[in-house]
Amino acid sequence: MNARPESNSLGAPALYEQVAERLRERIFAHELAPGAWVDEQSIASEFGISRTPLREALKVLAAEGLVQLKPRRGCYVAALSEQDLDEIFPVMALLEGHCAREATARATEADLNRLQAIHADLERHAANGDPDHFFEANQEFHDALQDLAGNRWLKQLIEETRQFIKLTRRDSLNLAGRLKQSLAEHRAILAAVQKRDADEAGRLMHDHLLSGRAALAKLHTSP
Repeated sequence: MNARPESNSLGAPALYEQVAERLRERIFAHELAPGAWVDEQSIASEFGISRTPLREALKVLAAEGLVQLKPRRGCYVAALSEQDLDEIFPVMALLEGHCAREATARATEADLNRLQAIHADLERHAANGDPDHFFEANQEFHDALQDLAGNRWLKQLIEETRQFIKLTRRDSLNLAGRLKQSLAEHRAILAAVQKRDADEAGRLMHDHLLSGRAALAKLHTSP
């Protein structure tokens, strides 16, 4: 009798990992708002699971800094303070600025065409006044530059830091004029990349991130 061949295929993600991903999506979409209490019983019932995989999922999110587990009080979605934002955005600006600089130096004509296509989506969503789809296309544009930079350590640092910015960054697009301003900033970045001006692309990306922080500050101080 022939021995059954070993399978090298990986199994499906564990249940708690699937739950963590679904909760992560809700947090980033603000369906679970910053500072909100996480109703474990309600979520477990909705997902049709026991509390055990849910609690394991919450531990994963706590390790990522997306939720806080408070003894005898339960779990809460992380809420960034103004000081947190003041500290995070300059770091992100440095990382993404360097990324844009490296991407510009390495980009091929095909890469430039891809960036142009993504930017066309930004233009369309801005014209339609659609901040949600604009946000998604914006993420794709930044992701494309990270891929072009070709530095996996830089990409990892950006992705880890971006998780915290995603807790609030979408909000700034709802500020009057911010969508138009963000689009203009992306146009300038793309133009610098197309001109192969790496230093200019890096500077513009750096300033773009700080501009996003300034927009959030206005949003949080508006009546």
